[in-house]
Amino acid sequence: MGLSVGIVGLPNIGKSTTFNALTKAQNALSMNYAFCTIEPNKAIVPVPDDRLEQLSNIVKPQKIQPSHIEFVDIAGLVKGASRGEGLGNQFLSNIREVEVILHMVRCFEDKNIAHVEGEIDPVRDIEIIETELIYADITQLENKINKLTKQSKTNKDAKAMLDIAKELLTHLEELKPVSLYSNKTDDSFISLDKELKFLSNKTIIYGANVDEDSLKEDNSFVQQVKQYAKKTGFEVVTLCAKIEEELIGLSDDEAKEFLDDFGVKFSGLETIIQKSFDLLGLQSYFTAGVQEVRSWTIKKGDTAPKAAGVIHNDFEKGFIKAEVISFDDYITYQSEIKAKEAGKMRLEGKEYVVQDGDVMHFKFNV
Repeated sequence: MGLSVGIVGLPNIGKSTTFNALTKAQNALSMNYAFCTIEPNKAIVPVPDDRLEQLSNIVKPQKIQPSHIEFVDIAGLVKGASRGEGLGNQFLSNIREVEVILHMVRCFEDKNIAHVEGEIDPVRDIEIIETELIYADITQLENKINKLTKQSKTNKDAKAMLDIAKELLTHLEELKPVSLYSNKTDDSFISLDKELKFLSNKTIIYGANVDEDSLKEDNSFVQQVKQYAKKTGFEVVTLCAKIEEELIGLSDDEAKEFLDDFGVKFSGLETIIQKSFDLLGLQSYFTAGVQEVRSWTIKKGDTAPKAAGVIHNDFEKGFIKAEVISFDDYITYQSEIKAKEAGKMRLEGKEYVVQDGDVMHFKFNV
């Protein structure tokens, strides 16, 4: 299951530095001028999950395969992007293809790093980008309304969709994002969103990029971002992109010691990855064998056949049963055989809802 996170924000707020840290390589060009990122850089990043290591310590596999998440470093946005300013149109088309937006916001002062708006004001910066997303959605929706107006003369389904589209347009023209629209369960809205991929309906995580001194305790800029986020219901993660980049190449023990010096327990980027999973309603199950211990990404609430289909479509089509051991039981009994002898392996059928951390083997017939 693919998961894509787009890193967005005004120019010069730490997007490419964050991307470098995420990919643990200097793949993105970081320089002190606007639009140094033009084509979106992409990287596949493993999802941190210490349960994989615990399983591998028992199974001793030839390799370990974690779940992955794709991060896309998208060109910086400026006021007027929805009208084509800067790299606006290209920027907006790139955002449409991601599931989550990591909205990086500058929350530090540094006279050596220029700010495109001249001074630090994180709420203003957020509103600039989110307003441009709304304007872009308005343009898309107006074009769709023109088409639906013609179709509605002979098609009642088009008429129903037109009514919703006009209602949504009124909502957007009040500079309210699609995410706050009240009628999102309507079938016509769902169809519109699937087709147009509304930018202002994306899940957002605000990445408050701070200096080293503000990592342990929120500075006034971070406090402003958190206050703003309360209105939208989105998450805020505080991180120092500079420190995250310095973690590149360190062992796990070295990284832990490094973070301890700043009074933080987890890397901000690890937190972002985990929150992305959670906000999208995703979870992992495992397969464990001597060739490979692997994490598979599924939706919370997926049944066993659906989970099997993530490995291969034939597994879902020909699903018979699933052998299931909970992660905790697997660790407690230290092997599949011992867990089975203790009665902790279950045979589950098509209605079984997979739980996070289940260790599974599938029986199927094709």
